[in-house]
Amino acid sequence: MSGLSTKHETVLIVDYGSQYTQLIARRIREQKVFCRIVPPNRLTSETLAAEKPKGLILSGGPASVYQPNAPLPDPAVFESGIPTLGICYGMQAMSYLLGGKVEKAAAREYGKAAVRVVREQGLFKSVKRDSVSWMSHGDSVAQPPAGFVVSAQTDNTGTAAIEDPVRKLYGLQFHPEVVHTEEGQKILRNFLFEICGCSGEWTMASFVEEASERIRKQVGQGHVVLGLSGGVDSSVAAVLLHRAVGKQLTCIFVDNGLLRKGEREQVDETFGKHFGLDLRVIDASERFLTNLKGVEDPERKRKIIGEAFIRVFEEESRKIKDVRFLAQGTLYPDVIESVSAWGGPSATIKTHHNVGGLPADMKLLLVEPLRDLFKDEVRELGKLLGLPDDMVFRQPFPGPGLAVRILGEVTQERLRIVREADARVDEEIRRAGLYRSLWQAFAVLLPVKTVGVMGDERTYESVIAVRAVTSLDAMTADWAKLPADVLERIANRIINEVRGVNRVVYDISSKPPATIEWE
Repeated sequence: MSGLSTKHETVLIVDYGSQYTQLIARRIREQKVFCRIVPPNRLTSETLAAEKPKGLILSGGPASVYQPNAPLPDPAVFESGIPTLGICYGMQAMSYLLGGKVEKAAAREYGKAAVRVVREQGLFKSVKRDSVSWMSHGDSVAQPPAGFVVSAQTDNTGTAAIEDPVRKLYGLQFHPEVVHTEEGQKILRNFLFEICGCSGEWTMASFVEEASERIRKQVGQGHVVLGLSGGVDSSVAAVLLHRAVGKQLTCIFVDNGLLRKGEREQVDETFGKHFGLDLRVIDASERFLTNLKGVEDPERKRKIIGEAFIRVFEEESRKIKDVRFLAQGTLYPDVIESVSAWGGPSATIKTHHNVGGLPADMKLLLVEPLRDLFKDEVRELGKLLGLPDDMVFRQPFPGPGLAVRILGEVTQERLRIVREADARVDEEIRRAGLYRSLWQAFAVLLPVKTVGVMGDERTYESVIAVRAVTSLDAMTADWAKLPADVLERIANRIINEVRGVNRVVYDISSKPPATIEWE
């Protein structure tokens, strides 16, 4: 599905490859202003006419304006009358194209820098005269273009901010979107509300109404099928689609035998009984376990599970009459990842991890109702739609399920052990009030046995590793410093209540160098 219509005021963020581009979008959305990220080649007069944006933001990026094939906007954009904010490289590109002088900085600035405001208007209205900002640049604007004035400086950069209020053009050499810039949010608010004239009316409630309308328009009288995993994204997508098209939606939940304790029952209760969705629960556990017999290599496990899921989903979908659409819980970061600062959208948008590439002969059209949202917005939407907190805030779970939390061969007995151990970890983390503060907490069954003593008898049984991490985005993660009494309860319960385990260890590795999951 395409982006939101022009019913909503929109700010376009042009991505020149900055590591902070998504963060700019997050900061804009936090002000209840809708924004979209586009590659440079989408910044055309046609796009501006169609989108009618309230403002433009040109992101930072690794390029230099003087290097061959540097991504640069059409200079006509700056004569459009649309308020434009260039950040770091975006400021340099604007200055370069309008006749200013950009050159290598005498001293590269990276990290915190003291900014002095010299013009307390526009971007800097009601902003502290002296504050800390975050710099990350090698080039700088040595001479602003005609019509611009300097509005802020640092010791190393005489042009830390420039503006041309007549043409509504503004530039910042520092990054207002990062938390290290003390007045960053205030500066962005000034751009959005004082300069662009935004009203901040974009809410989840308004999103629900417009998304439902777009879904009905796209689907018409067709039938939609969705692979429901029980995770946050597919769950929210299912409820939103059901709200829009009702019985035209069929959800397929595949029990692969690799689920967490009680997961199948929870999905059936929530979606089949509470929400009244057309839910088809397929017990394919024996099929998956047969295919995994004797397999120890983690990559082979993943491929076997993915292939088996595709086959089961395909078989069940073909039993549904007049299916024309495949719904997926694609989120905005998935879409952004397919966009290149040096080109355009890639040919193939990433597919949902539970579907992972369906057969071409299914010929289904994609419905992606969440593709404009970030993860936290999806959680907010889930609450608005009435999903229980246990589902809205549940921790990530790998697509291959417990198979990648069993090191070595996957068997019924080994699944029982890790499933029961994992349930005790979950229960104690929740009991301690730590669940939402952790990115993930789970149990892993190791491929070793150790000697122990239980009831004055020698034992030779399995080892469970407990893994708990904190993270913002799963790109990096720190091991969680769980309280000793929580770890003690987890270990005691696993050893005493899960038959076949006599030792529990705690994983204190961070990512990198380790990964969050063990396989």
